[in-house]
Amino acid sequence: MDTAQTPPGVPEQVSDSSSQIKKLDDLILAAKLPEELAQSAKAMVARLKIVRDQPSFYTEYDIISRYITWITALPWNRPSQDILDLAHAKKVLDANHYGLGVVKEQILEFLSVMILTRQRAGVAGSGITARAPILSLVGLAGVGKTTIAYSIAEALGRKIERIPFGGMGSAAQLRGKSRLYSDSEPGYVIKALRRAGTSNPVILLDEIDRVSTEGRADIMGVLVELLDPMQNKAFTDHFIDFPVDLSQVLFIATSNNTKDISTAVVDRLEIIQMPSYTDEEKTVIGKTYVLPHAMKEAGLTANDFAIADDVWPEAIVRPLGYDPGIRGLQRVLQGIVRKTVYYMMLGKIPQGQKFVVTNENIKSFISAW
Repeated sequence: MDTAQTPPGVPEQVSDSSSQIKKLDDLILAAKLPEELAQSAKAMVARLKIVRDQPSFYTEYDIISRYITWITALPWNRPSQDILDLAHAKKVLDANHYGLGVVKEQILEFLSVMILTRQRAGVAGSGITARAPILSLVGLAGVGKTTIAYSIAEALGRKIERIPFGGMGSAAQLRGKSRLYSDSEPGYVIKALRRAGTSNPVILLDEIDRVSTEGRADIMGVLVELLDPMQNKAFTDHFIDFPVDLSQVLFIATSNNTKDISTAVVDRLEIIQMPSYTDEEKTVIGKTYVLPHAMKEAGLTANDFAIADDVWPEAIVRPLGYDPGIRGLQRVLQGIVRKTVYYMMLGKIPQGQKFVVTNENIKSFISAW
C-alpha cells in the first residue's frame, strides 16, 4: 500500500498545500530567528493556512516561501571564532606579501586594538564594546589591495565575501528590492552574509570609487549606513524588511583614490595608503610568488624550468616602465611560462631536463622583443 497517497475525501491540492506549509513551519522552528521576526514569519504562514484552498494560494505561497527561505538561511548572531593571535597575523601577512612594511604595521596596529577589545569585551563589567575597524586600502591598480584584504581575513580566521562596486548603478543592488515585486531579492550585503554563513565575516567593498555617476549619491548614502558603527547594527535591506546587525562584520574597502568617494564615507574610513612597488621589490615578488604560481598552473616544476638571475632586472622588470603594481609582471611571466610549455610540446625544448631562460634566448619568450 502506498502510504504517500492523499487520504480519501481530501482534495489533492489541499494535501499538497498542507505539506508545503508544514515545510515552512519546520524552517521557522529550526532557525534561530529574532523573536519579532519569527512572530512575523509565523503570521505569514498562518495567512497561508487560511487561503490554502483558494486560487491565490500558490501566488502567495511563492512570495512567502521565498522570503522565509531567505530569513531562515541568514546567520542571525552566528559568529565564527576569531584567531586572536597577533603573531599569527604577522606570519600570514609576511607569507603572502613581500615588502609593504608600513602597510603591514598599520594593519597589525588595527588588529592589535581589535584583539584587545575582543579579549576584554568578554570580561564581566569591562564596559568595552568590541567593534571592528572600517579599513580602506587606497592605491593604484595592481599594488595588492584585494589580496591584502584576503590576508586579513585569513589572519583572523574569518570567511571573506567580495562585493564589486565597479560600474554599480543603483543603491538597490546593495539594499535589495521589496518582496512585493515579482523579481524581488535581497541586496549584495545580505547575499554576502548568507554565502559566508557567519554573522562576523570580512566583507570586501571592492573599488568603491568606481560606481556609476548616475547612482553615486544613493550608493554613497547606503555606504554611510554600512560603515557607521552607530547605524550598521540595524541595517535594513528592503527585501528582508527587518534590521540586520552588521556591527560584527569587518568591512574593508578598496579604491584607486578618494576623490570620487563622498566626504561622509571617507570620514568613516581608516585610510591605509598602498605604495607602488620598486624594481627590486618586483624582482623578489616575481621570483618568490608570481613565477612559482605561474609554473604550477602550467604543470611545470623547478626541475623543468628556471629564469637566470641576470635576466630579471633589464629584460623582465625594467621594460615594464611605470607600472606601480605587478599585473604587468604577472602577464610577462605567464607568457614566458606558456611559451616554454608550447616549445616543449613542439619538441623545440627537450623534456626531462631543466631549461633555463637566459639573456641569450629571452627574445624568443617575450613578445615585446
